[in-house]
Amino acid sequence: MTSNQPYSCAPPPKTSPTLGPFRVERGTRIYAIGDIHGRLDLLQRLLKTIAKDSTSPPSHCILVCLGDYIDRGPHSAGVVACLLSLESDPVFKGFDRHFLKGNHEQMMAEFLEGKGVGALWLKNGGAATLESYGIKNPWGDLKQVRHQAQAALPVAHRHFFDHLELHHHQGDYHFVHAGVRPHVPLEHQSPDDVLWIRNEFLTATEGFGAMIVHGHSPVDVPNVLPNRIAIDTRAWASGTLTCLVVQEDTLRFLST
Repeated sequence: MTSNQPYSCAPPPKTSPTLGPFRVERGTRIYAIGDIHGRLDLLQRLLKTIAKDSTSPPSHCILVCLGDYIDRGPHSAGVVACLLSLESDPVFKGFDRHFLKGNHEQMMAEFLEGKGVGALWLKNGGAATLESYGIKNPWGDLKQVRHQAQAALPVAHRHFFDHLELHHHQGDYHFVHAGVRPHVPLEHQSPDDVLWIRNEFLTATEGFGAMIVHGHSPVDVPNVLPNRIAIDTRAWASGTLTCLVVQEDTLRFLST
């Protein structure tokens, strides 16, 4: 379940460290953005920073967003519209773009399908998302609010939510929203785990078969560990949206 509980974290590296065996293909640069949660202002600023950063080699750039685009912040609809606009953006249309699903997108989908999670979703930021789509009273009768939301959601936005990916793998890096279950091969991870897992993943010290890059469990600063990298810096409340940049065997961070 969604939690606002902060997690302890290590200071971010001051330089671009070598990560031993973890690397991506030569000539490839990956930009991975953590949980946005309705902060369109921060996303727009970070995308400008990424666009400027990407003007230097290499030519093959990949954008991976780790999910939780919606809820809590005030502009969930605007965030989705912004991400959709990248297809025609002069810079980002040249990127390979991968948008992952977060647990908040899962809760929204279940609400729209009438699966009885409305109260849980609304309490965890869903009300702000509905308001961003023009629903004036998201705390009203849930059945009526559901019908309003179904009508208010643009077709392109519904398509976006329906086609989110559960993971992306590149080189020795595996990108997911929440994490992975220890001792289970990456190709056999369950959707529930990659969207929701916390303690079993966060406390694991063994390797997962790749360096896991994830959001979901908030940290004050990016947390780089031997087996995972956490980049959800609680943008909706902190005002800091973080992007991990991976190139060959080095990493660095961009942020708002």
